Amino acid sequence: MTRPKTSTKSPKHTDATGRGRTVRRWIGFLIPVAALLAILAWGTARTPEVADPTPVDFTLPTTYGQPVALSDLLARGDVVLYFSMGVGCDGCFLQIPEIERGLAARGFQLVPIMVDPPDDVAAEARRFGIESPILIDADRSVSAAYGMLGIYGHRDRPSHSFALVRSDGTIDWVRHYPTMFVSAAEFFAEFDAVG
Repeated sequence: MTRPKTSTKSPKHTDATGRGRTVRRWIGFLIPVAALLAILAWGTARTPEVADPTPVDFTLPTTYGQPVALSDLLARGDVVLYFSMGVGCDGCFLQIPEIERGLAARGFQLVPIMVDPPDDVAAEARRFGIESPILIDADRSVSAAYGMLGIYGHRDRPSHSFALVRSDGTIDWVRHYPTMFVSAAEFFAEFDAVG
């Protein structure tokens, strides 16, 4: 007659060990989830408007090195500054031609501003067939002055934001989009209400 094997551990000991493993598993799961939620809350909670309604004048180079001054652009009419994440965001480039055409039909100039190296931006612009100039804010000073850094979790670069600067020197509208692409229909539905 063989005797059934019995555990040398008491049921109380086995139960505590199992519970301990379960608690450790939950903690191991919940800590990364809590960290992710904290990062998302920090990034989405900050959607500031431009602090000063007077636009900061600037001169920035295009991807080809030609300097462009905001004051010169404003002398020709109202301007929509488009601060975007830039290289690595196909949607940021993809929408430039369509929004630019729509703004031009409404009498506005689109001025894309990116913080990446000019050669990288120029290569992406060519890839998407963009012929209009893209300004380079290499030191991020213009992006910072307009309150475009730190939006939706992007600490060191703009996210996907627009600012309408009127030729009379006022900022009329600022919009930060949480996605890296906004359809022209969605953009103009909002823009036409203020533009």
